[in-house]
Amino acid sequence: MASTSDIRNGLCIKYNHDIYKIIEFLHVKPGKGPAFVRTKLRSLTNGKVLDNTFSAGHKIEEVRVETQNFQYLYAEGDQFHFMNTDSYEQITLDKKVLDAPDLLKEGTVVMVQINTETDLPLSVDMPASIVLEVTYAEPGVKGNTATNATKPAKVETGASVNVPLFINEGDKIKIDTATGSYMERVKE
Repeated sequence: MASTSDIRNGLCIKYNHDIYKIIEFLHVKPGKGPAFVRTKLRSLTNGKVLDNTFSAGHKIEEVRVETQNFQYLYAEGDQFHFMNTDSYEQITLDKKVLDAPDLLKEGTVVMVQINTETDLPLSVDMPASIVLEVTYAEPGVKGNTATNATKPAKVETGASVNVPLFINEGDKIKIDTATGSYMERVKE
């Protein structure tokens, strides 16, 4: 059993007969009254996010997880196929388990957290950013770099991303996988 002092981002816990992953937390010590921990939890079974407050010293049941590298192979409907980079064992995960399935490019290596008690995958951690090629964008005009205006662009995975006006088809861009937003143009 862990306590609220052990709470950190990415920790998996059992709560209300379900397994949750802590997305955000904040230790609060008000001037009057006892301290508490405000958390944002995401269910690993259905993907729902809930806000919860634990009082200081509250006991929480931690789920033992093991992290392994898996390479994304292909998608078949709502099923995504991955291969373990060490044992070459393949697993299939549902689309709702993934944070940003529309940004997954074939060959991308992701971190999969596996419950050590049941050997079932719990969650998939994407890389912090991913480089994708723009397949469709309205033509850019020279000199449009001074404003913060954006336009929609399609990338090679089929996702739509808002990019600055100077981005053209064929450009490679870096995308933040947590927010799905444009970060920078990549020159190779």
